Amino acid sequence: MKVCVLLAVAFFGAVLADDKYTTKYDNVDLDEIIKSERLLKNYVNCLLDKGKCTPDGAELKKVLPDALQTDCSKCSETQKKGSKKIIRHLIDHKADWYKELEAKYDPSGSYNKKYQEELKNQK
Repeated sequence: MKVCVLLAVAFFGAVLADDKYTTKYDNVDLDEIIKSERLLKNYVNCLLDKGKCTPDGAELKKVLPDALQTDCSKCSETQKKGSKKIIRHLIDHKADWYKELEAKYDPSGSYNKKYQEELKNQK
């Protein structure tokens, strides 16, 4: 009986874990990445299949399509804030890189439209 309860708890925990993205990389210093063109470019290249990925870059690349489609519903609050910070930086300071990412991950422009509407509503 104890084994059944443990298996049920383990299964239930695994199902719940799948409802959210891992928070293992939530402590990555985004300001350090933004300040370093080399670091930021490495992440962009990872997402564009132009370079190697760090473990956190590979995780981002894996979940990005789902995060865009589900409006980051599986993201932690840290991930939501961080993604907005990075997107804002790319739009404001690295428009060419942003356009490349947009062409790959949002060719129809539907996610960008949602993001722009959200920015307007925040003002």
